[in-house]
Amino acid sequence: MIASQIFDVRDRVAIVTGAGSGLGLAMAEVMAENGAVVTLVDRDAPALDAAVSRLAKDGGKVSGEQVDVADSAALGAVVERVVARHGRLDVAFANAGISAGPGIRTQEGQLDAVSAAKWNEVLGVNLTSVFETIRAASIPMKKQRSGRIIATASVAGMKAEYMVGYAYAATKAAVINIVRLAALELAPYDVCINAIAPGPFLTNIAGGRLHRDPSVARQFEQIVPLRRMAKPDELKGLALLLASPASSFITGTCIPIDGGITAG
Repeated sequence: MIASQIFDVRDRVAIVTGAGSGLGLAMAEVMAENGAVVTLVDRDAPALDAAVSRLAKDGGKVSGEQVDVADSAALGAVVERVVARHGRLDVAFANAGISAGPGIRTQEGQLDAVSAAKWNEVLGVNLTSVFETIRAASIPMKKQRSGRIIATASVAGMKAEYMVGYAYAATKAAVINIVRLAALELAPYDVCINAIAPGPFLTNIAGGRLHRDPSVARQFEQIVPLRRMAKPDELKGLALLLASPASSFITGTCIPIDGGITAG
């Protein structure tokens, strides 16, 4: 078996939400680097334009769609446009997500301080938009009887994690169970769906707090057995695996990429 064949995503049509930076950009980049046709989706227009320009400059077959993933109708319309333009949808990364704020070791992260507005905002982006991305992608994939869907969960959805907020932990746990249930529905159509559960990665989530405040980054590093945070590029191998023919018998699972956090 030749690696270049089993990991071949050339000309596969892919969508990545939250692709303007961080993990979403890494997902879009590894797909584009390996010949896929990629639509980047993000609500941040400047970040999206910069990402699309950079990947296109490097030879990627990429385009951008500025959409707030919390707008379910607009998100569904993006999927419809991609299918109308390319005739199919092969891969969907339901990745967009936001922070719920500090965890329970801070006063503002404790139960009595969680605001209804923040709770609803996080549920809209981290849970509802992921569900809507999965639902929209499943429609053409069922018809063509093939496809890959990858949802971004978190190790905070697999175990109690004091560094993240309640809404973040709740939504990521829910994503894992949506993936499990969707896998049962989509299996007869040869559509594989899985979740990725990242540990601490250096991204711009929470407005770039990890870059601005080294003390927060050090707290995350202390809970990782490898004693460091990951760079977004370190997600590329797993993303490519789950998008490629190599994952043909992998569905309904959640794969941690966490430096050993879930081993303990």
